[in-house]
Amino acid sequence: MYRGAWGGRGSGKTRTFAKMSAVRGIDFAQAGMDGVIVCGREFMNSLADSSFAEVKAAILSTPWLAERYDVGDTYIRTKCRRIIFVFVGLRHNLDSIKSKARIRLLWVDEAEPVSDEAWNITIPTVREEGSEIWLTWNPDRKASATNKRFRENPPAGAKIVELNWRDNPYFPEILNRTRLDDKANRPDQYGWVWEGEYRSVVAGAYYAKALTQAKEQGRITFVPLDPLMQVRAYLDIGGAGAKADAAAIWIVQFVGQRINVLDYYEAQGQPLATHVAWMRERGWGKALVVLPHDGAQTDKVHATSYESALREAGFDVIVIPNQGAGAAAARIETARRHFPRVWFNAETTEAGRDALGWYHEKRSNDDRNIGLGPNHDWSSHGSDGFGLMAIHYDQPNGAPPPRQPYSGRRNSGGGGSWMAA
Repeated sequence: MYRGAWGGRGSGKTRTFAKMSAVRGIDFAQAGMDGVIVCGREFMNSLADSSFAEVKAAILSTPWLAERYDVGDTYIRTKCRRIIFVFVGLRHNLDSIKSKARIRLLWVDEAEPVSDEAWNITIPTVREEGSEIWLTWNPDRKASATNKRFRENPPAGAKIVELNWRDNPYFPEILNRTRLDDKANRPDQYGWVWEGEYRSVVAGAYYAKALTQAKEQGRITFVPLDPLMQVRAYLDIGGAGAKADAAAIWIVQFVGQRINVLDYYEAQGQPLATHVAWMRERGWGKALVVLPHDGAQTDKVHATSYESALREAGFDVIVIPNQGAGAAAARIETARRHFPRVWFNAETTEAGRDALGWYHEKRSNDDRNIGLGPNHDWSSHGSDGFGLMAIHYDQPNGAPPPRQPYSGRRNSGGGGSWMAA
C-alpha cells in the first residue's frame, strides 16, 4: 500500500513519481475504475506550489501518455474522464481531502514537514481496495513525523527506498558541477543536500562551522566518563504543561583542557521530578547542577524555586548570576570560543547537537533583513543550556566556582510537593 523514496537532490524522485502517477492513472482508467489521484504537499497556496507542473511535463514528454490525457492550464484528466488529478495542500485542506471520493492514489511530494496530525487525517481517506499511498522527501530532521512513520517504523506493506544522485542514470553534468562545488565550498550542507543525510547544521546557524569542524576532527565519538572528575549538569529551565518551554540538560565533565559532553536530555511539559528521575536513572544523581539566574526565582504557587527543590533532592547547586543586557550574545560568543575544546559522546548527544546545529539568528522579514537576535524555537533551549556551560567554564584561570554543599535542611516552602506537581 505504501511506496516511498527519500534522498538528496538530483535523484529524480519527483520526476519519476510524477510519471508513474500518470501511468497508474491510465492503468485505473483502462481497468474501468473511476476516481482521483491526489497530489499533495504540506503547503500549497496555488498550483505553482504543487506537483502540477511535474505531472504535466511527465505526460507531455511521453507520447503515449499525451495521447491518453487531457491536459489544460489548470487541470489534468484522462480523456475518458474516469481519472482526475487533484492538487491539495495538506496543512490547510485536510477537510477537503476527506471529501474526495474514491482516491485511487495519494502521492505526497516534499513530505518531510508533513505533521503527524496531517498523516493521521489523510491516510484513512485512502480506502479503496487496491489504492496506494506514495511519498517522496528530502530528509531534514530525524524527529520529523514523516521520518518516524515511514523510515523508523514503516507500516506493513511498505516499500521505502533511498535514492540519491548516483542512482539517477540521467543525472546531468551541469548538476554534477553544482554538487562538486557544494562539496568543496559548503561541506557543512553537502551531506544533507546531496546524500540524503539528516540536516546536522542550518546554513547561517551560530554553531554550524564549529560542529562541522568537530566532526572533521573526530571530536564526535565515544567519550567515556572520567571517574575522578566531577560531573556537572547544565539546565535550561522549562515548565510543566503542554505549551511550556522545553527543559534541556547537558551532562559535562571538565577534564584538563577538554570539555567532555557525555549526555543530553530534553523534555517538554514535564515537572522537575521527571528531569531528576532521568539524571538518577542515567547515573548522574551526584552531579553538580548549574542553573541560569532564573533558577533561583521563587515559584508563585509553591513558594519554592528550582534551586531549593534540587537542593532538597540532594544535589549540590550553583546559580549563574544574571549576565544582564546582551546575555544571549555573550553565551553564543563564549561557546564559540570554547567549542574547539569540546568533545561529544556521539551516541547520547545527537539530539543536543541537532539543536546546536539549528540555532540561528532571527531576521526581519522586510527588505532590510536585519538581525533580531537568536530565534526562539525548539533549538534554543538546548543551545541556551550549552551556552550556560560555556559561561560557567569561562571563569578566571579557567576554574569553575567552588562547590556549594547541600545543607541537609528541608525547605519550608514545600519543594517536595512542587517537584511532583
